[in-house]
Amino acid sequence: MSVDWIARAGAKPKGARPKYLEDPASDRILSIVMALAGEVSVVKERLDTVERLLDAKGSISRADIEAYAPDRAAGHERGLATREFIARILRGVQQDMESLESVESSTEDVSRQLRDA
Repeated sequence: MSVDWIARAGAKPKGARPKYLEDPASDRILSIVMALAGEVSVVKERLDTVERLLDAKGSISRADIEAYAPDRAAGHERGLATREFIARILRGVQQDMESLESVESSTEDVSRQLRDA
């Protein structure tokens, strides 16, 4: 059975579109960026497969690539690389969250001081 990946990719999801930001255009851009990040992550893993197979065998076929299953060490390295990649992409969001946390903790400190006074 053949899967029509183009149709699946363009299929409308069930339910309402999630809203993360107040501006719908910003939400669309975020959605596009995250979809691209997912695609880049897949390409990075595929490239890792090609590099590992070339190191091991010297030459490879498409079948070799499709049949490859990373061992435990390779899976661990890929997991780390993926987490680092995501951290780099979301660095600005993480910094904003850390900034909000420091403001919240400052607000809590002020509230505690006022309450204790």
